[in-house]
Amino acid sequence: MTKYPEARKQSAVIPILWLVQKQEGWVSEPAIRAIADLLGMPKIRVLEVATFYTMFMLEPVGKTALIQVCGTTPCMLRGSLELMEVCKAEIGAKDQVSADGHFTWQEMECLGACANAPMAQINDYYYEDLTPESLKGIIEAFRRGETPKPGSYAGRHSSEPADGALTLTDPSLFDGSRAKPITALPNAKAPA
Repeated sequence: MTKYPEARKQSAVIPILWLVQKQEGWVSEPAIRAIADLLGMPKIRVLEVATFYTMFMLEPVGKTALIQVCGTTPCMLRGSLELMEVCKAEIGAKDQVSADGHFTWQEMECLGACANAPMAQINDYYYEDLTPESLKGIIEAFRRGETPKPGSYAGRHSSEPADGALTLTDPSLFDGSRAKPITALPNAKAPA
């Protein structure tokens, strides 16, 4: 809260909601009341923030993994419906905590990794270029207590094309060797 001026301490509502969720796994109604009291704001204002942002969970979620499968068009066209079927088979109903209490899965709108579709955000990380088999393997790894490596499951780096980078591959574009030396800047005064 010290990052905000005293008159603007309510600006800390999102970071505090995030801290509560990281500590508790979700944001409960008593936590919303406590945040409102801490920030001196009406409880309804904290609830408005918590319900506006989909990143805040207002019901308990699985203790091990919250799997958010992107269901927007690029992911859907590349197989997200099949990923959701894996989640149903492995975890259970959407938006419900699994019978063992360790998993919850949701369908989300665009998570912004369209080039690496289909993908899912699991806890805080993106798992991209998924197949039903790779997602099942990820879920099994979480069940064993492991933390599977996030990123592309097709071996690509970042969001490059599936067959590798096709443009801007010449290292001289980035090492400065093509830059012209600067002799003098126009309208610049000579150093004194």
